[in-house]
Amino acid sequence: MGPMASTTVLSAPLGPDGRLLFVTRAARMFSYGFLSVVLVLYLAGLGFSEGRIGWLLTLTLAGDVLVSLWITLHADRLGRKRMLVLGAGLMVMAGVPFALSGDFTVLVLAATFGVISPSGNEVGPFLAIEQAALSQVLPEERRTGVFAWYHLTGAFATALGALAGGWTAQALQASGMAPVASYRVLVFAYAAMGILLAVLFTKVSGAVEAPPSKAVTGSLGLHRSRGVVLKLSALFSLDAFAGGFVIQSLVAYWFHKKFGVEPGVLGTIFFVANLLAGLSALYAVRLARQIGMVRTMVYTHMPSNLLLILVPLMPNLPLAIGVLLLRFSISQMDVPTRQAYTMQVVAPDERSAAAGVTGIARTTGAAISPVLAGPLLAVPALAGLPFFIAGGLKLIYDLLLYRSFKASEAGPSEK
Repeated sequence: MGPMASTTVLSAPLGPDGRLLFVTRAARMFSYGFLSVVLVLYLAGLGFSEGRIGWLLTLTLAGDVLVSLWITLHADRLGRKRMLVLGAGLMVMAGVPFALSGDFTVLVLAATFGVISPSGNEVGPFLAIEQAALSQVLPEERRTGVFAWYHLTGAFATALGALAGGWTAQALQASGMAPVASYRVLVFAYAAMGILLAVLFTKVSGAVEAPPSKAVTGSLGLHRSRGVVLKLSALFSLDAFAGGFVIQSLVAYWFHKKFGVEPGVLGTIFFVANLLAGLSALYAVRLARQIGMVRTMVYTHMPSNLLLILVPLMPNLPLAIGVLLLRFSISQMDVPTRQAYTMQVVAPDERSAAAGVTGIARTTGAAISPVLAGPLLAVPALAGLPFFIAGGLKLIYDLLLYRSFKASEAGPSEK
């Protein structure tokens, strides 16, 4: 399925719930994008060292694991709509203290029990529940194509958010506002987006809820698909641990420290990067149809990880940006097929839990890395090491994934 076919897939009616879930995805990812570009700059402006910033980012993601685990595992039983509203409230719970306080303890508590994205990527319970809800209102044959557009919508929104965040901060500073104060404006805007999302989620209908089930549910909210979900989760966790060394806020900080890049230019860099990542999702659908899901993941991931390793080796800013953008153009091609496959191999009443478990495995892996990357960024001679570690570990993940599932064109279920 190429881009034209993907367009045809999306042009079929999504229904009011499907359209609304696309809107909430776009609004949320826009807010993640504009905050991630300046988040580490904001924390550094508050006087925190790179080591403390690394701890704070790690605790942010670790807290997200615990909160998201409880919400996603109970969403099918307590109500997907209700849990989405709760997740939006947790964005407000994180954003307001971050904007009002510079105390490290307060920020740790807000980050642990609230929802905030230091990476620009999806965090919190939203992705798992929205995927399950979309699967509920879509026929199986349309899921991969719709998920590709769902991913593209998020990537475009993240890109626009990064552009808006970077240039808003720079414009405010040009008007005479102190850097920290300009970043604080964006944090307040993030909290306001949480309120908007809560209102939007109240408009979702009961059609997205899980159907009644008589199946015996296991400890993770799973029953028959528990084995395959846990196997996938272990691999995804390794990939995410590697990616945690180069989350968007840390890469933005690295460009700022190494090349003196201003917030507006940082926003532009990550606008283009996220745009390229989103467009690649459409081609991933066609490639997966031709060579299989696992091969699509591995054959596109390996060159992207080699490019990641090359970024800190570039002698100047234009080359570093060029390699980074080339890497982004192929780095996310596995996302829509991975999401669609996870929804396909589990029963309808397991979808929120399965997406939650795999998503939380990724967040758990990513949560550990920033505390290790922070001190490295503080030492100029070691500042490029997170790129090497991330690229190397991701290559190991690719090899393990291929070795485990190379015999199957569609994925682990045929193993």
